[in-house]
Amino acid sequence: MKIIRIFPSRTKATPDDPDVRVGQVSPGLFDVADEVHISVAFTWHLEWAELAAQNWRHVAPVRIGGPATGERSGDFVPGFYMKRGYVITSRGCPNNCWFCSVPHREGRLRELPVTDGWIVTDDNLLACSHEHLDRVFTMLAKQSHRAQFVGGLEARLMTPELARRFADLRPKSMYFAYDEIDDLEPLVQAGKMLINAGFSKASHIMRCYVLVGYDGDTFTAAIKRLYETWRAGFFPMAMLYRDEKPRNGEWIRFNRMWARPHIVGAKLKGGVRIA
Repeated sequence: MKIIRIFPSRTKATPDDPDVRVGQVSPGLFDVADEVHISVAFTWHLEWAELAAQNWRHVAPVRIGGPATGERSGDFVPGFYMKRGYVITSRGCPNNCWFCSVPHREGRLRELPVTDGWIVTDDNLLACSHEHLDRVFTMLAKQSHRAQFVGGLEARLMTPELARRFADLRPKSMYFAYDEIDDLEPLVQAGKMLINAGFSKASHIMRCYVLVGYDGDTFTAAIKRLYETWRAGFFPMAMLYRDEKPRNGEWIRFNRMWARPHIVGAKLKGGVRIA
């Protein structure tokens, strides 16, 4: 069966095989398929997807899916909706954070069959069972590329044993999160475990997204959290909170400055605590 997959815009994870179309709201003259799948990651692309579905239905039956739809995802198929190298070994999260849609969309947590890849994008990998984590680490150790953990690692679930296993993989990057005040102490402890296992703060392999711009947040408080993250051993990167309300322009500018590694690095090196 020939399935054309359409994506509103290109990201690092967008697949690039011949059956992929990016930003193509209407079919080309020679586009033929048995089905057309439109994959939507962000809610602001839903209107575009509806228009594309109307145009592409003349080629084949159209399905709209992806995180933006709020629908529960199925098993992960390597290379189909994400580029080869990306892998998802579990979906969902046992937490119920007020700012996160994952538990509502995917459920609490379910482990998937472990397929090959090296860019791990699970919602909460460390919440998985020891047996599942063992399968994931074993798979990653066999890859020809250094592992990247870009989905999210929950600091409070880190243990000295896990820290050693991460160190054995020599990963290219690991991303944690500092979303609420209660996340700081677990982040500090995780940083100590990882550094004791052989990681270096200066390598910037240990990274952490810091949630900013939510109701009640201030620039002063956000900068404080960013520097707390750095002192805990992690390279901080701002992540602007998004809801249905229009974003404040000042927060957008703040986020751009604190999400670009070269700017963040200069701020940390110079110790300049300004937005």
